[in-house]
Amino acid sequence: MMRSSRALRLLQIRSRPSHVVYRVPRIQSIRNGYCTACEPPAGAAESAKSTASPSTPLADHRQLGIEQELFTTSAYSPGSPLFLPNGAKLFNRLTNFLRAQYDHFGFQEVITPTIYKKSLWEKSGHWENYANDMYSVVGRGAKGEKEGRQVGEDEEYGLKPMNCPGHCLIFASKKRSYKELPIRYADFSPLHRNEVHGALSGLTRVRRFHQDDGHIFCRPSQIRQEITSTLDFIKMTYNVFGLGPYRLALSTRPADHFIGTVEEWENAEAALKESLDASGQAWTINEGDGAFYGPKIDVILKDSDGKEHQTATIQLDFQLPKRFELEYQAPAPELEQKGESTTDLALLKVQGPVTPVLIHRAVLGSVERIMALLIEHHNGHWPFWLNPRQVMIITVNDSEPVVEFAQKCKRVLQGTQRARLGKAGSRTQKSQDRISVDIDDSARSLQKKIREAKSKRYSVIAVVGPQDVEKGRLVVDFTGIPKAEETMIHDPALKRVGQLHDAVPERHLGTSLVRGVASVDQNNKTSSVKRPLGSPSLTPEQLKGLRVPIEDLQKLLFKMKAEYR
Repeated sequence: MMRSSRALRLLQIRSRPSHVVYRVPRIQSIRNGYCTACEPPAGAAESAKSTASPSTPLADHRQLGIEQELFTTSAYSPGSPLFLPNGAKLFNRLTNFLRAQYDHFGFQEVITPTIYKKSLWEKSGHWENYANDMYSVVGRGAKGEKEGRQVGEDEEYGLKPMNCPGHCLIFASKKRSYKELPIRYADFSPLHRNEVHGALSGLTRVRRFHQDDGHIFCRPSQIRQEITSTLDFIKMTYNVFGLGPYRLALSTRPADHFIGTVEEWENAEAALKESLDASGQAWTINEGDGAFYGPKIDVILKDSDGKEHQTATIQLDFQLPKRFELEYQAPAPELEQKGESTTDLALLKVQGPVTPVLIHRAVLGSVERIMALLIEHHNGHWPFWLNPRQVMIITVNDSEPVVEFAQKCKRVLQGTQRARLGKAGSRTQKSQDRISVDIDDSARSLQKKIREAKSKRYSVIAVVGPQDVEKGRLVVDFTGIPKAEETMIHDPALKRVGQLHDAVPERHLGTSLVRGVASVDQNNKTSSVKRPLGSPSLTPEQLKGLRVPIEDLQKLLFKMKAEYR
């Protein structure tokens, strides 16, 4: 029978490289990933050149996606990635992070249809300006007849390439008052765009994808405040993800294929310029690169190789609300429409309809595309909260008590069982976004199982043996967490469990609370050394094999996940 002391030694084994990094051509930027059909400006390709040394191998998310078992593709559905269990975990962590911020930023999530009648797209202007990039749908009640067609059941349908028309339908579903605005809708519904087959590549240019899509219906006087709030949302999110630096670019009216008057476009561009100036961040202008219905602010992200990608976007739209005849009731409607206010009681007594302003926003842009950037950015070394492979529990042997204890540890770490059973029962259901825990109880050598777990980049590797079952603990290696030797050694919870010396009871000496620690001097005589409580007690070596009670490990990992570490 193998003892836990052996487990401690084996946990210190260095892992083999997890993969070979292949040199491949960098993937070109997809077209602006939001409500637009515009290609990147002509100079974008030049500015997107990598600043990395030619001799530096570049990570490729397509190869890493295979090695980390994140996604695959199929000839039966080109441009539509199939997410494997690990990829689905990563996708859900990204979207759940955004959902957790929605209350703070005032968004309400909605779910909208995947297909709409052609007449909706004609009303929105997309059929005229975007039809070549859309999928038409025919079937029962949608014959797609070209002549003698009725605006009814015998009408062609289209898969939605964007969510904005559906959100306009929701806004129009009831009467609105100025007191309700701003109204902010968020949507993760899948979108479809008919990209050219030769341009498809991994997760960066696809035909089916998801956006963290948001639409804000606001009063003209609220434009600047809403754009400022969205810029704050973007800044916070990219800081958490460790992405950047990024720059802001204002894209103006296209030379062709735009709706609305030139005056309306100039007013919209002026509103965005005011918001950009107020943000305090540097910004540039991309002439003619706006969407067909309004100007936009693009976030241009620079990855670890120096290549630039357009990700987040904020677009101002005066046209779509008019096309859908959206309105809200407000006093002094003429002044309200101009974004002006008054104290004139006579004017305030007059109530009338006002057309809202629509702001399209995406913090990540395409979720698939940001996944590709994160896969290459982290190159297999995921932060704990994002890692699809967070914890691996390895058994010293396959005896029944050890395996049962490993399964119990998994349930405790995932929050589906209490560490100690109480009168209320043993099971307790927590959030869906649970810690990802796997168990290796195979009848292989401990050394092989640890080496394999390290090669798969698990953040935390925990070993359990017969002695651990008796004491309710695990022997844990935290070195799979990036920069653990710099941050984890200062964690108060780990410092407590890291007290590997025999300690005498705490006591007051003067005004300082100290702990006496037994030590051995050069003459092999035991003495008591006094050390202030709370002083650093962990070394990087200790992170390779800490004996941690299961309750303490659960609290630590839940805290790391909640703090996005």
